[in-house]
Amino acid sequence: MILTRGARVTGAVLSAVLAVIVACWLIRDVDAIGFGQLWRYWAGLYDNRMRAVPTTSGTDLVLFVVYVAVAVAALRAASAASALVVAGVVTLTVRLPGLWTIGTRRMETAYPDDLRSRALICAFAALAAAAAMIITAGAGRRPPADSYERTPTGPGPGAGVLAFLALGAAGLVLIAWEIRQIVRDPELFPDWYVGGDRIGQYLTGPPPGWATVMLALLCVAAGISAVARAPHARPFGLVAAAVLLPGGVFGVVRIVHYDMLQHFGDLPVELQLSQLSSFFQVLAAVAALIALAVPGQVRAPGQDPWAGGGPGWGPAPAAPPYPGQRPGYGYPQGGSGGFGPPPPPSQPPPGW
Repeated sequence: MILTRGARVTGAVLSAVLAVIVACWLIRDVDAIGFGQLWRYWAGLYDNRMRAVPTTSGTDLVLFVVYVAVAVAALRAASAASALVVAGVVTLTVRLPGLWTIGTRRMETAYPDDLRSRALICAFAALAAAAAMIITAGAGRRPPADSYERTPTGPGPGAGVLAFLALGAAGLVLIAWEIRQIVRDPELFPDWYVGGDRIGQYLTGPPPGWATVMLALLCVAAGISAVARAPHARPFGLVAAAVLLPGGVFGVVRIVHYDMLQHFGDLPVELQLSQLSSFFQVLAAVAALIALAVPGQVRAPGQDPWAGGGPGWGPAPAAPPYPGQRPGYGYPQGGSGGFGPPPPPSQPPPGW
């Protein structure tokens, strides 16, 4: 199934609206504290001398790139329904907790009232746009009009296995750390997952536990769909890997900044595992991005007959041979299917 032109334009507009919302918050933070300080804050290198508290995280920058890419894909490709769905699902996941966390006492102390009011309005707008994207992707589908229109394809066999191993393992590692978090700090439950006065979080982002669990589930689901070579596997896996990447990158930045590698052997085992997890997260995200960047082989229906052979291709249409050419040269004969090397022609066709 592919999208109608009206659905593609609608999806691109909705994705552009989400990109504008995120861009406005990023610009606000850069204007309030400067890009250098904002980057350090995202990486966990906090500075008490900052003029204001940031409202965004590194994930917002990734989401901005995702929204722009989805908008372009919706305008250029009729098979962009999966991209619209995954962008909508991730947006719902990230923005939904803001409906009840923006009004907490901790938020009231950290951010002024006008900023929190704008954040709440943007949360409602983002949720509405995300829901509309999912509805558009479902309601705007149609079957291909002819065989020249490409339908969505999953990754190749090798790429699907690599993405499954990378994203599945990364999701399991995230889940393992969340189990450790519950065991180590049970008094923070359930604020760690649904927000509360004991947990610090960004104004526009979800609680840390909520974000980690949702990312882990997205990675595991994307990995399973990749190894199954589902048509929606590539956009789901690419977005999951893109959202997974910042956490690992900022973790590596902290490790390098505090020279932890030089004293790796002297650190407690849990801290050593945490550092290894950051490096693994980066490697898993990059591996999944590379594996899923190239589409798999085009399969019927909806294949391009001039793009080369592949599974599901039938024999070429029967036509009379050139004068002087033996029957069967490049054409099916007698139900043989045309497989195997053809016999050479007795003489070149006219005009050769």
